[in-house]
Amino acid sequence: MLSQPLGGRVLHYRDNKGLEVDAVVVCDDGRWGAFEVKLGSGRIDDAAKNLLAFAKKVDTAVCGEPGVLAVVTGTGLAYRRKDGVHVVPIGTLGP
Repeated sequence: MLSQPLGGRVLHYRDNKGLEVDAVVVCDDGRWGAFEVKLGSGRIDDAAKNLLAFAKKVDTAVCGEPGVLAVVTGTGLAYRRKDGVHVVPIGTLGP
């Protein structure tokens, strides 16, 4: 698993209003990031919107700011959106 070298745990988030995040990686040192996985590029905007809504719900006084908010895609180029959300093809994440 890609989070293991960082000492991380992978969690899932879903609230009672239907907001869902595919993966929240929490490291032992307190760093964290949230990821949405979308194989098609047509869902990137929706995924970014979910990540930003989730980040607003987190008490950053307790958990700190996210180290990354990212949409993992099946193909394409990696880039950072104007809203700060990263778009990352899955092939760039590991060997």
